[in-house]
Amino acid sequence: MRDLNYDLKQLCRHNRDGSYATQADREHILDLIADQLHEMGFRHMNAHSLKPKHIAKLVERWLAEELSPGTIKNRMSAPRWWAEKIGKENIIARTNAAYGIPDRVYVTNISKAKELLMDQLEQIRTDCIRISLRLQAAFGLRREESIKIAPKWADRGYSLVLKDSWTKGGREREIPIRT
Repeated sequence: MRDLNYDLKQLCRHNRDGSYATQADREHILDLIADQLHEMGFRHMNAHSLKPKHIAKLVERWLAEELSPGTIKNRMSAPRWWAEKIGKENIIARTNAAYGIPDRVYVTNISKAKELLMDQLEQIRTDCIRISLRLQAAFGLRREESIKIAPKWADRGYSLVLKDSWTKGGREREIPIRT
């Protein structure tokens, strides 16, 4: 394992910011960034050797690969986090526009929801997972929320209350029960 990959993995392990999914995504993106920097000829780097030229080259590469603006913006969050953790926040521009990253294009008329049919649900052997998927569909929960929910605590009769530790962004929320 190269020094940069190892340093970034250790940085992620010692700084547990965000949900488990966020942490895993960040670690994956930082590993990809380390590999891409190595491919572009930046050798013998460690976590503290991040410079503006590295970010500029990464963005240039991502734009050349014609990645979607959303993907590039998501990837930019990882080096910003990295720079913050090593105390070099100012080496990365605060806006994505400074790097020529275009704005996201939102397509609102296409649903990303996946329909789970009853025969597919019956194939799931674990009761907890089956119930979790039904809760997710009935209340519009995120996957992580439906896995972490404790029904005895959350069910208030008139609403479903989600703890801040279960939700994205760490904000407690209440979902009314209408039926």
